Amino acid sequence: MKISKLIATAAVALVFSPIGSVPAYAQEAGTVTPNFAAAIPNIPGKSLIAVEVELAPGQVGDPHMHADSAFIYAYVVSGAIESKVDNEETRIYHAGESWSERPGAIHAISRNVSQTEPAKLLAVFIVDSDDKEMVKPVK
Repeated sequence: MKISKLIATAAVALVFSPIGSVPAYAQEAGTVTPNFAAAIPNIPGKSLIAVEVELAPGQVGDPHMHADSAFIYAYVVSGAIESKVDNEETRIYHAGESWSERPGAIHAISRNVSQTEPAKLLAVFIVDSDDKEMVKPVK
């Protein structure tokens, strides 16, 4: 299963499950772990979902988009991740750095730059509560 599908599965599971009952989703090259999910009480119809994404050494994610309503904040917890969103320049983000993705953005590049160490990021989604597909492949 590809990393973008794992994020989608984890995020959707979070929306409909208590946080403690959702297991980590693993694949040979990486892991997506649900971190948090809740409706935003003062913004009717919106939810906040967070997942931890660990990329194996050298792992490259497929180009993707997120739910049509999704605003995403990505924070690099450890390692270094190369990222390109829309027409922005390709950039390497190190632990402690972050970027955002506006609704409708195409995340063309997402790659762990290290060939020997894993990298981890926290992806925080603000989405319409009824959105079901958190990640969509770009063809």
